[in-house]
Amino acid sequence: MKLIIAYIQPHKLNDVKAELTKEEVAKMSVTNSLGAGAQKGYTESYRGVKFDVNLLKKVRLEIAVNQEFVDKTVDAIIRGARTGEIGDGKIFVLPLEDCIRIRTGQRGGDAIG
Repeated sequence: MKLIIAYIQPHKLNDVKAELTKEEVAKMSVTNSLGAGAQKGYTESYRGVKFDVNLLKKVRLEIAVNQEFVDKTVDAIIRGARTGEIGDGKIFVLPLEDCIRIRTGQRGGDAIG
Protein backbone atom coordinates (compact mmCIF):
# COMPACT_ATOMS: atom_id res chain seq x y z
CA MET A 1 0.00 0.00 0.00
CA LYS A 2 1.16 3.52 -0.81
CA LEU A 3 0.06 7.04 0.00
CA ILE A 4 0.39 9.35 -2.99
CA ILE A 5 0.53 13.06 -2.20
CA ALA A 6 0.45 15.45 -5.14
CA TYR A 7 0.62 19.24 -5.26
CA ILE A 8 -0.87 20.64 -8.48
CA GLN A 9 -2.10 23.91 -9.96
CA PRO A 10 -5.70 24.62 -8.86
CA HIS A 11 -6.96 25.06 -12.43
CA LYS A 12 -5.74 21.53 -13.31
CA LEU A 13 -7.81 19.73 -10.66
CA ASN A 14 -10.68 18.81 -13.01
CA ASP A 15 -8.23 17.47 -15.60
CA VAL A 16 -6.47 15.36 -12.97
CA LYS A 17 -9.77 14.02 -11.64
CA ALA A 18 -10.83 13.08 -15.17
CA GLU A 19 -7.57 11.19 -15.76
CA LEU A 20 -7.87 9.42 -12.41
CA THR A 21 -11.45 8.40 -13.25
CA LYS A 22 -10.20 6.79 -16.48
CA GLU A 23 -7.85 4.67 -14.33
CA GLU A 24 -10.68 3.78 -11.91
CA VAL A 25 -9.16 5.80 -9.05
CA ALA A 26 -12.01 7.68 -7.40
CA LYS A 27 -11.18 7.91 -3.70
CA MET A 28 -9.09 10.92 -2.74
CA SER A 29 -8.80 13.84 -0.36
CA VAL A 30 -8.41 17.32 -1.82
CA THR A 31 -7.15 20.31 0.16
CA ASN A 32 -6.31 23.88 -0.79
CA SER A 33 -2.76 24.78 0.20
CA LEU A 34 -0.13 27.47 -0.19
CA GLY A 35 3.44 26.78 -1.20
CA ALA A 36 6.70 28.22 -2.42
CA GLY A 37 8.94 26.63 -5.00
CA ALA A 38 10.67 27.34 -8.27
CA GLN A 39 7.94 29.79 -9.34
CA LYS A 40 9.32 32.37 -6.88
CA GLY A 41 6.01 34.23 -6.65
CA TYR A 42 5.26 37.75 -7.83
CA THR A 43 5.07 41.37 -6.64
CA GLU A 44 1.79 43.18 -6.00
CA SER A 45 0.90 46.70 -5.01
CA TYR A 46 -1.82 47.55 -2.51
CA ARG A 47 -2.59 51.22 -1.83
CA GLY A 48 0.80 52.18 -3.17
CA VAL A 49 2.72 49.68 -1.05
CA LYS A 50 4.57 46.94 -2.95
CA PHE A 51 4.87 43.49 -1.41
CA ASP A 52 6.07 40.07 -2.53
CA VAL A 53 3.65 37.18 -2.80
CA ASN A 54 5.78 34.06 -2.62
CA LEU A 55 3.23 31.59 -1.25
CA LEU A 56 1.16 30.55 -4.25
CA LYS A 57 -2.14 28.67 -4.31
CA LYS A 58 -1.88 24.93 -4.91
CA VAL A 59 -4.15 21.93 -4.49
CA ARG A 60 -3.00 18.95 -2.42
CA LEU A 61 -4.30 15.51 -3.36
CA GLU A 62 -3.92 12.54 -1.04
CA ILE A 63 -4.69 9.14 -2.52
CA ALA A 64 -4.18 5.80 -0.77
CA VAL A 65 -3.76 2.95 -3.26
CA ASN A 66 -2.82 -0.70 -3.35
CA GLN A 67 0.48 -1.54 -5.02
CA GLU A 68 -1.06 -2.41 -8.40
CA PHE A 69 -2.55 1.10 -8.69
CA VAL A 70 0.59 3.13 -7.89
CA ASP A 71 1.95 3.57 -11.42
CA LYS A 72 -1.51 4.10 -12.94
CA THR A 73 -2.31 6.77 -10.36
CA VAL A 74 1.00 8.62 -10.75
CA ASP A 75 0.75 8.53 -14.55
CA ALA A 76 -2.82 9.84 -14.46
CA ILE A 77 -1.82 12.76 -12.21
CA ILE A 78 1.04 13.64 -14.55
CA ARG A 79 -1.21 13.50 -17.63
CA GLY A 80 -3.81 15.73 -16.01
CA ALA A 81 -1.48 18.24 -14.32
CA ARG A 82 1.36 18.75 -16.80
CA THR A 83 1.52 22.06 -18.67
CA GLY A 84 5.28 22.04 -19.26
CA GLU A 85 5.75 25.22 -17.23
CA ILE A 86 7.43 25.82 -13.89
CA GLY A 87 4.93 25.24 -11.10
CA ASP A 88 3.20 22.13 -12.46
CA GLY A 89 3.71 20.53 -9.06
CA LYS A 90 5.21 17.54 -7.31
CA ILE A 91 4.17 13.96 -6.52
CA PHE A 92 5.36 12.07 -3.44
CA VAL A 93 4.88 8.32 -3.03
CA LEU A 94 5.12 7.12 0.57
CA PRO A 95 4.78 3.69 2.15
CA LEU A 96 1.46 3.24 3.93
CA GLU A 97 1.78 1.02 6.96
CA ASP A 98 -1.91 0.32 7.52
CA CYS A 99 -5.41 1.43 6.59
CA ILE A 100 -8.55 0.78 8.63
CA ARG A 101 -12.09 1.26 7.38
CA ILE A 102 -13.96 2.61 10.40
CA ARG A 103 -17.40 1.32 9.39
CA THR A 104 -16.42 -2.35 8.97
CA GLY A 105 -13.09 -2.65 10.75
CA GLN A 106 -11.42 -3.96 7.57
CA ARG A 107 -7.67 -3.49 7.48
CA GLY A 108 -4.96 -3.18 4.84
CA GLY A 109 -5.64 -3.31 1.12
CA ASP A 110 -9.25 -4.38 1.59
CA ALA A 111 -9.93 -1.17 3.52
CA ILE A 112 -8.55 0.98 0.70
CA GLY A 113 -11.01 -0.57 -1.74
